[in-house]
Amino acid sequence: MKTFKSNDGGNSPQGRQRVWSSLRGNFGKSNPQYEHGGYEPQLSHHQEDDGNVMMRNVQEYPQVRHTFYSNQQNKRRVKWHNEGHIHVTVWRDRKPLKREMRENTQDGTPGSWFKITIPYGGKYEKTWLVKSIQDHCSVPFTPVDFHYVKNQARFFVQDAGIASALKDVSYKICDEESQKISIFVNPSNVPYSVRYKLKPEEMKQLKLTMHKRYDVSHEALDLQSLRFDPDLVGHDIDIILNRRNCMAATLQIIEENFPELLSLNLSNNKLYQLDGLSDIIQMVPTVKILNLSKNELTLVWELNKMKGLKLEELWLEGNPLCDTFPDQSTYISAIRECFPKLLHLDGQTLPPAIIIDTDAPYLIKSSKESSRGSEKLKSLILQFLQQYYLIYDSEDRQGLLCAYHYKACFSLTIPFNPKDPAPSSLCKYFKESRNMKKIKDPYLRIQLLKHTKHDIVCSLSTLPKTQHDISSFVVDMWFHTEMMLCFSVNGVFKEVEGRSQGSVRAFTRTFIATPTNNSSLCIVNDELFVRDASPNETQSMSSIPVSSSTSSSVFILSKEQQEMVQAFSTQSGMKPEWSQKCLQDNEWNYTRAGQVFTMLKNEGKIPEDAFKQIT
Repeated sequence: MKTFKSNDGGNSPQGRQRVWSSLRGNFGKSNPQYEHGGYEPQLSHHQEDDGNVMMRNVQEYPQVRHTFYSNQQNKRRVKWHNEGHIHVTVWRDRKPLKREMRENTQDGTPGSWFKITIPYGGKYEKTWLVKSIQDHCSVPFTPVDFHYVKNQARFFVQDAGIASALKDVSYKICDEESQKISIFVNPSNVPYSVRYKLKPEEMKQLKLTMHKRYDVSHEALDLQSLRFDPDLVGHDIDIILNRRNCMAATLQIIEENFPELLSLNLSNNKLYQLDGLSDIIQMVPTVKILNLSKNELTLVWELNKMKGLKLEELWLEGNPLCDTFPDQSTYISAIRECFPKLLHLDGQTLPPAIIIDTDAPYLIKSSKESSRGSEKLKSLILQFLQQYYLIYDSEDRQGLLCAYHYKACFSLTIPFNPKDPAPSSLCKYFKESRNMKKIKDPYLRIQLLKHTKHDIVCSLSTLPKTQHDISSFVVDMWFHTEMMLCFSVNGVFKEVEGRSQGSVRAFTRTFIATPTNNSSLCIVNDELFVRDASPNETQSMSSIPVSSSTSSSVFILSKEQQEMVQAFSTQSGMKPEWSQKCLQDNEWNYTRAGQVFTMLKNEGKIPEDAFKQIT
């Protein structure tokens, strides 16, 4: 036994704070007993709302010295300060996990319930977390009542063998930051959704009510204000979708009766969390339109639980979270991080965003596939660059947030010499330029290196508006591994606003990208070099359309449509009339038109006379 003595006796606020900080730090570290025993260190002696009870003796002694650890086998004791007292939580004579599972189950059968807790699981997406655990687990399992509590992820399983197998998975999974994920297993009462499962007659009535609310022609289900539906109220059935049993029953009916559902309206249901709704990702992944307006969602973090849905339209107006953003642009960017394919938010059409084909295998897995893999890599890079510069050349570059890792780095450099007598035409780029040979101030060098995707896109948004000539691009992939892809692009662009409008620049851009959980491409490093174009490069840009056009068909278009035609013509290399036709055929959806153009061009279905002839 070892005794620690505090200089101030532990009674002063400073002394208590040091003791608590020390203990809190120890709880954050790996403990071999917890790692191998599979038990969750909990400091509360109250019963949890999910019905799990940990048996323990809790004693309180005022003004006692810090006896911190006891080395007796199978016994654990933890003490901590609080308001001048030392609290002691003792687990007496803890048995091996499998033995305790047998002795503490409700009825001693293999069908008894266990609670699975991932201490820091709150930062992981449910789909990825469950799949990772399943991939490492020796037996298949179905998580029941998956939910988040503060920073923890929790679910239940109904089998002692499964519980033991899940315990063995602890510390075998690593996240993107190479942190090992711990898993704790405890015997539990029957989980809420199972204990309070709707009765057959209640399920039957709920099913009838939902059928009345289903629009077959649009494959849309309207469940707004479901609790107050007259048919349910008349049968004394209280459906509160915040309750796990009610949401589970609702999703079960949807899965069994509306498996091709496209639109789901859950407005006016007082939803404040989406743990239960997140099961829809596996049960009905076809949903493209989701209405969550006029609920009580306060954090965007709740929407992260729905990331697996490939939503195209989302309604959130009327939720408290909408008032937490300084402006509309920040709001849109935050929501788009959760749903990159989103086209409409609260009835507003969004600017195009980068969408990578997540089914494209872009990394070479073996030398036998090197030839085929190189073609796929080439296709992926060209598609990425086309989509990237479609957004870069648009009015709003916020859509580029989806292209960057949240800890990405970006730097900009120009060949600028302040001693030159003639002013440089690149002065707009000077304040962001980072040249280590010329900038001696180490703080400024660090400041000019943008460290997060929000800082990067904010910096890019301050640069002049541009039109890039994709036909001038020279692309090279110069390094790749299974976890990294490095490529560069050279080309020219024209500034389209301000005093330098019409000025032609040349650029070199180097990207380092890495895969993400959903097999998409994500930039982790971006280096941009900009210079004045040479006479030959300037001449090659003369084919870019100017603002006015002699084509009579353009004059009947709105100003925005004219700009879309000009930008599409520049980036696709097609003549304005063909660019206009492509946009019209795709209802002026710029992103969709670009995707269709890429597909048709790769298939050789676009006639040669559709493209501009460059001399």
